[in-house]
Amino acid sequence: MKIEEVIQQKKFRSEFEKLTINLMYTSSQMNVIQQRLFRQYDLTSQQYNILRILRGQKGKPIGVNQMIERMIDHTSNASRLVEKLRVKGLLERNTCPNDRRQVEVTITQKGLDMLSDLDDKVDMIQTLYNGITASEAAQLNTLLDKVRNGFAFNTTT
Repeated sequence: MKIEEVIQQKKFRSEFEKLTINLMYTSSQMNVIQQRLFRQYDLTSQQYNILRILRGQKGKPIGVNQMIERMIDHTSNASRLVEKLRVKGLLERNTCPNDRRQVEVTITQKGLDMLSDLDDKVDMIQTLYNGITASEAAQLNTLLDKVRNGFAFNTTT
């Protein structure tokens, strides 16, 4: 369904305004779908993101500040999220031996098992893209990269 029909707006000031609204609406819908899934595991999307980052470390510890740089939502309170995941037994945090102010984080087997269980369900969410081809997905990814490059200087405001 076209964005015009979904939000019942016939005209936009420009294609760029339409693109902005289309991206915001689509992102919001994806967030709702993901929240429903993650809620079943007592996770937020930010916590899921942390677990995915840690799994990608393949057992190597990572500092919280380095993890923040990789997160989708840089505004998340990573220290609070890490503590919640630690309490659930999904990760471990240890003081860095070289710098006692630095905290390093690793995923636990329980965290890996949860992600493994989630993988198939997350893949099912991606079937929502069945209306586009892999080539179109690659093209959209390239275009979104270009969009982000256009406002990369403005990520702190």
